[in-house]
Amino acid sequence: MGTFKQILALAGKIEKQPFGLDGIACDLRRLLGHLEQKPLVLKTSRRELLLGDRTLIMGILNVTPDSFSDGNRYFDRRRAIDRGLQMAEEGADIIDIGGESTRPGAKTVPLKEEIARVVPVVEQLAGKLSIPLSVDTTKARVAEKALAAGAEIINDISALAGDRKMASVIRKASAAVVLMHMRGTPADMQQGDLRYDDLTGEIIAFLGDAVQKALAAGISRESLVIDPGIGFGKTYEDNCRILNRLDEFRALGLPLLVGTSRKAFIGSVTGEAADQRTEGTAATVAAAVMRGCSIVRVHDVAAMKKVAAMTDAIVRAGMAP
Repeated sequence: MGTFKQILALAGKIEKQPFGLDGIACDLRRLLGHLEQKPLVLKTSRRELLLGDRTLIMGILNVTPDSFSDGNRYFDRRRAIDRGLQMAEEGADIIDIGGESTRPGAKTVPLKEEIARVVPVVEQLAGKLSIPLSVDTTKARVAEKALAAGAEIINDISALAGDRKMASVIRKASAAVVLMHMRGTPADMQQGDLRYDDLTGEIIAFLGDAVQKALAAGISRESLVIDPGIGFGKTYEDNCRILNRLDEFRALGLPLLVGTSRKAFIGSVTGEAADQRTEGTAATVAAAVMRGCSIVRVHDVAAMKKVAAMTDAIVRAGMAP
């Protein structure tokens, strides 16, 4: 009998074969995911979060002038802090603060500017809130400053590949990190050939490699979260397929974060502008929770907390003897 890692690799190989073997590969990953289904702990620099009893809500706080959904709404520091406090009151378990837009086509923000946007907000919220703060950045220096200011989690869309010093910063701070799958950068990720030979297999392999690099850099396994990167270098069909097959990602045995909130693939179905996609987002959140997601990253905290709670109740009912 093969090891867990060997069986996972086998699934990736047979999915590319004819005679309906792709279905067997999918079943293998899902079986591995169920075998790995167990309570998980996420260790940050200041606490341990028990995952599994319910889905955690990560509230999005963009302190940017150009984010795709709420750009410029919380660019003012006072308004950003007020919104962070409001999200905590609405039931957010984590607040994710970003100073650089990652929308398709977004350009890089200078280091000093990103620090100026993010760190003062982290400092203020860390002094007022008891929930953990996350910072959405690919820059090691931003992460270092934010962690010193009170952040506990780094949400790195480059999976530590964007800055060679990032892993060391996270290790030294004993922080948690979200490793996300993406092809290219936000500036070019939706350009060129977006085809995958084996969508979930390739993403799982990428994330598995990222996990190994993080571990090799000295980051604790219990401080790792994976994110399949919905909307980052994927087509509309890819995004829907990932949601439908999220349980395959549990084969990696790590907490799974999913961010679908207000994204373009929802608008492709509903025909609505970004700030009108609440119901569509709710459907994707419910789907993610049903498939075993640990954390959902959302703009509309109050509404999505209710969606996640109801879906969690349905999932738990299905587990009852």
